[in-house]
Amino acid sequence: MVRLVRHTSASPPGLVEAHWDPARGEVETGPLRGVDAVVHLAGAPIGPARWTPEYKQLIQDSRVLGTRTLCAALADMDKPPSRLLSASAIGYYGATGDTAVDEDAPHGEGFLAEVTTAWEAAATPAEESGISVAYLRSGVVLSVEGGLLGKILPLFRMGLGGRLGDGHQYMSWMSIADEVAAIRFLLERPEITGPVNLCAPEPVTNAEFTAALGRALHRPAVLPVPEFAMRWAMGEFADEAALIDQRVLPRRLLEAEYPFRHADLDTALADIL
Repeated sequence: MVRLVRHTSASPPGLVEAHWDPARGEVETGPLRGVDAVVHLAGAPIGPARWTPEYKQLIQDSRVLGTRTLCAALADMDKPPSRLLSASAIGYYGATGDTAVDEDAPHGEGFLAEVTTAWEAAATPAEESGISVAYLRSGVVLSVEGGLLGKILPLFRMGLGGRLGDGHQYMSWMSIADEVAAIRFLLERPEITGPVNLCAPEPVTNAEFTAALGRALHRPAVLPVPEFAMRWAMGEFADEAALIDQRVLPRRLLEAEYPFRHADLDTALADIL
């Protein structure tokens, strides 16, 4: 196993490091010789924070430049890996409202939709070189170690949690166990190319998510966060990420008969917590 790093560090036994610098367009491909597949997940966190122009540029560059640099290097190898799974996100679809969408839906509007469109396009050199490429359009990944759930757990455990705004906005989620398992599943199926939505088959509204998390923790979750307060504190991030309405279905995983460990939210939270 090889991991790409910007700075050398002490690696666990059996793990090889290769240096890369997306800003300079550099990738050390020597350690990648003989590698069968590459999983590319790098990108700066999208929040929670107010998006300054500088941070928006970092969000874009860390994804687009990194993917372009890696894929150009892979395409130039004499014997490139046969499989590439490249990160993307359901932000591609923009706000969907109550309409359920799958991988056939066109890209939506907004900053994240623009970023994810450019992010996926940056992998074109890998596709053109004959590498089997799939784009991992991830939803909200649920883990106590970080992400949305990791950040809100302390408040919910104190009984201070609540819905965001009116809570009607849909949220497309996936447990961390399914996220990892689905990536392994796709690694073994090179015939699946193009976009693949990594989310559970049962999206929920924010109000439903809030109630389910309260039940799982045996705590009240009745203190809503007003939309105006979120916009004041978070700016553009509030509308693009925290309050956005996204009802996304994993049609391609279902067609491939991926065995979901957590198809419904209550089961997922019971295992995660």
